[in-house]
Amino acid sequence: MMSWIFLFAKSLLFCTTVSGISSRQDSMVNVQPSALGVTYELGNVTYFANVEYPRAIFNLDYTSTSRLVPATVILVNQGVVTGGYLKSTLSRYLTEDDVFSPDFLYAIYLTSTVSKSRLDTTAERYLRTLGVACLLLNATSFESIPSNGYALKDDHNTSLPPGPFTILVNNGSISFLDTYRLYIDSFRTFITGAYPSNNGIGSFAALPAMNPRLWGPLIPVPSRIHSWNDNRPLAGKRVSVKDIFDVKGLQTSAGSQAWIQVTPIANSTAPAIQRLIDLGAVIVGKFKLAQFASGADPWNWTDEQAPFNPRGDGYLTCSASSSGGGCGIAAYDWLDAAIGTDTGSSMRRPASVSGTFGNRPSQGMISLEGAVPLNAGEDTVGVFSRDPVEWADFAKAWYTPSLHEDPSINSLPPLSVPDTTAFPKRILYPVEYLPLANPAAQAILDEFLHRMTRAFNMTIERTNFTATASNASIFPEVHGDPFVNWNLLYDAGATLQLWTQSTKVYKPFISIWAARNEGRFPPVDAQWRQAWTGYDVSHITQAVYEQALRTKAAAVNWFQDEVLYQTSDSCSEAVMICDGGTGGLPSFREQDLNNRPNASFMNVFPKNSDVSCSGICTLFGCVDFTIPLGQVDYYSPVTMVTEQWPVTINIIARRGCDFMLFNMIKKLAEEGVLRSVKTGRTAF
Repeated sequence: MMSWIFLFAKSLLFCTTVSGISSRQDSMVNVQPSALGVTYELGNVTYFANVEYPRAIFNLDYTSTSRLVPATVILVNQGVVTGGYLKSTLSRYLTEDDVFSPDFLYAIYLTSTVSKSRLDTTAERYLRTLGVACLLLNATSFESIPSNGYALKDDHNTSLPPGPFTILVNNGSISFLDTYRLYIDSFRTFITGAYPSNNGIGSFAALPAMNPRLWGPLIPVPSRIHSWNDNRPLAGKRVSVKDIFDVKGLQTSAGSQAWIQVTPIANSTAPAIQRLIDLGAVIVGKFKLAQFASGADPWNWTDEQAPFNPRGDGYLTCSASSSGGGCGIAAYDWLDAAIGTDTGSSMRRPASVSGTFGNRPSQGMISLEGAVPLNAGEDTVGVFSRDPVEWADFAKAWYTPSLHEDPSINSLPPLSVPDTTAFPKRILYPVEYLPLANPAAQAILDEFLHRMTRAFNMTIERTNFTATASNASIFPEVHGDPFVNWNLLYDAGATLQLWTQSTKVYKPFISIWAARNEGRFPPVDAQWRQAWTGYDVSHITQAVYEQALRTKAAAVNWFQDEVLYQTSDSCSEAVMICDGGTGGLPSFREQDLNNRPNASFMNVFPKNSDVSCSGICTLFGCVDFTIPLGQVDYYSPVTMVTEQWPVTINIIARRGCDFMLFNMIKKLAEEGVLRSVKTGRTAF
């Protein structure tokens, strides 16, 4: 395969030879070949073409000197193809896709869904006005070939999607190469870019490229045109994945250089991610995470640099574990969704600080097989998005009963997720979490609640959830001690995490590392070094672990029987709101900046509460959405000007009511109560 690298630059042009029209000059410059593919520039845009595994190969009737040129596939559905039809098709290509450009019109390959199609004279004239240097037609679908065209015999009934490609002419054949626009990850939210290998076994390849000036990887993004004829619900959606999931052909890092050294490249794809691929989504890369999905603040990251938040002054926190996903969605229009995990708050807090939509689904909503675990009894998988309707549609297509987590993993009843529009009639307003610390942010929340209650004919009920849970009879063995409930819950959560970590992560990791490195302890971030050397798991047995699961299950049952319960009229009789963010105050990636007035650290317990807002659904298995509402001014100690901080709120419903809550989100969007957010410094 390497022989082509030195051949394509020879002088004889295949396209000129077969077409006789050569007014358009090939604008491909800065061509850099490699074993996997080639990068090149068209205009000021960089592209990558997958040479190792072409999308399609056609035989030529003669041997031509090798040549590499940009090309466009046009799939027509007309018996008679006119100039007007081609003009409107290419106009749509230009206006609706960020990968295609006029430079790809150097060569055009026409194929048709209609047998015996033909070009009329207006089509031939239009192609001449474009200066097309190479006109190729599918010999099977076109009954006549213009004098300036060349017929490609499709002996294998090849199905090429429309859009931009790169073609390689070499040794009597012409290959169509999948071609990607390379975007710079200027906010350093990704670990690597990735693309489908197209090798026939479902694997991916990491793109070994970065921008040296901005210190960020390059991310290969496919054309949206390729998906226009694909009826799958997530067709063409560009998705990044937290680097805790296995993707076949890629290294899973879990944010640790040492972990990379002792774990092989994945030979299968996690079922939750494979589900996305099967639905048509395109994985474009893996994003950064706090090491082993911890809650580490940005200043405590060691193996990798914490991603940067595009909002405000650029020095705001991205929060912790799924941080690269939340900030990546807030940064890049070319990215449609990001898949992360949430154990303690790892989806919801990154969503809150980036001003995006993010969810912790009901416990057990989707399998975590093929993911490095943090706490098997409390881990969940969610999605970040910028648009409320697209977010809801994406999630409802992705979550499926066939991938619900095995109840033996979490000891909870099998999950039932009705797709209902029977909405709650009450909003629980817990006074220990609200009002928000920033009065300007509270004003935005008040307006949202006013409009929400009007949209659903709801009432607001003030409550104190901490007091309710403290004084409840959650566990039969507890009699009147308000502190025992929380102690049992937190002890159970700690047991679940310790057992998961010791059996699945750190004990095997430490053992393998020591065997390979003369008894040494692996180099990991400080919090894990301290935790793993300080853990005492001698008292935790399988029986103790299973008791912790039963404790967790008892708490979940109490919560959905007494707090957010099902009725004949609604999946969840009420929803609860609370603040999983910072009370409307900015939080920075530099530790000292959070000690200033009118700033906040992330993981701060409200006064008079025994659990943070983000801890409620971790303990009680419920569904929790982070929703962006607006933005407020703050004076930046970094840029020394007034900037904008996103304001968000969390909406919680009973376990299993995810689709009901997504339907509420769509209704609020239809009513204009919720809006999509922008990328960049300001969310709105």
